[in-house]
Amino acid sequence: MLATDILSKFPLIKDYWHPHIIGELNGQDVKIARVCGSFDWHNHPAEDELFIVWKGTLFIELEDKTIEIPTGHMHIIPKGQLHRPFTKEEEEVWIMMMEPAGTLNTGDRQTDKTVANPPRL
Repeated sequence: MLATDILSKFPLIKDYWHPHIIGELNGQDVKIARVCGSFDWHNHPAEDELFIVWKGTLFIELEDKTIEIPTGHMHIIPKGQLHRPFTKEEEEVWIMMMEPAGTLNTGDRQTDKTVANPPRL
């Protein structure tokens, strides 16, 4: 089996904020997404969420502060933490997320950005 070329997968994603599964590990989905603009406020009541930035800078607004995650950095949002990811202006950012299989991208909320069954790349 060949190693996965992660950077070659991002251009295959056509819609912003639409995660795609690129692997599975011990009951966790490894997802990637191209993002731009702002996402919806939400939380994951039972799951921590790991964000790794591959390109650009991702910001995650919390109730009391904003986290900045530049290229090559990661941040874990603990379960139950209300948060809203966003990018500055029109910057496209490439992110990887790891979370338990079946975790909705919009957590405890159903919105027009909810992806119930992320496609696999």
